[in-house]
Amino acid sequence: MTKFIVVVFAILLSGPLLFGQDPDDVKPQASGNPEPTAGKALFQQTCGFCHGPDGRGASGTDLLHSALVSHDVGGNLIGEVVRKGRPDKGMPAFPLSDSQIQQIAAFLHAQAKLASSVTTLMPSDYPLDKLLVGNVEAGKRYFNGAGKCSQCHSPTGDFAHIAGKYKPLELQSRIAFPYGKNPTVTVVDAGGRSYNGTQVYEDEFFVSLEMSDGARRTFDRRMVKTDTHDPLAAHVAMLNQYTDDDIHNLLAYLETLK
Repeated sequence: MTKFIVVVFAILLSGPLLFGQDPDDVKPQASGNPEPTAGKALFQQTCGFCHGPDGRGASGTDLLHSALVSHDVGGNLIGEVVRKGRPDKGMPAFPLSDSQIQQIAAFLHAQAKLASSVTTLMPSDYPLDKLLVGNVEAGKRYFNGAGKCSQCHSPTGDFAHIAGKYKPLELQSRIAFPYGKNPTVTVVDAGGRSYNGTQVYEDEFFVSLEMSDGARRTFDRRMVKTDTHDPLAAHVAMLNQYTDDDIHNLLAYLETLK
């Protein structure tokens, strides 16, 4: 994940950390509240193998953008999930103390705050010469080869003039942080009835779909079976394969598609 962040935000080489201060430097909140740093090692030891060392997700859910974490107060919601587990999702239960739960909650809330600050700290524009450090031909080879980009995209089709549609910094970010296409989900309830729609919301407990007629339905994930098709899954699969050079070279190539 560290490699991944460095890849996308290579521009940091010339300035301070874009994400703001390190979680280790976050000061405690009010007196009596646990420091975020106190829960860091505990979270990584207990939860990091699925949710990533910083909570951004791995084989498990991205907790920093989870409704559960955003609505949690002092571990009241997080504690329930941690102690009961999610057997249907392969998450074991952890018999942690109130103090340990509060420490983990403080760490996650601090991480979520840092993650949410990215958009406010991100400059609206950035010098092109600081981003274009890759090789155009190498980027073109990656696009058509190891990057598998050409399996879904075309420089004369959906990517035609793409460099004119997005500023270089946004274009670089979208390589690894694609968005705009929601997953489609099939839900089968206890009675065997099937529902198909576009996912508009999901967390550890609920999934909401927009049906073909525009109506929205929300399902308790513990009571139904779900099958999700994510059109951006190919990008997710590449997250652990990108290198710094891959991103730099790919951006250099895409910037030629004016």
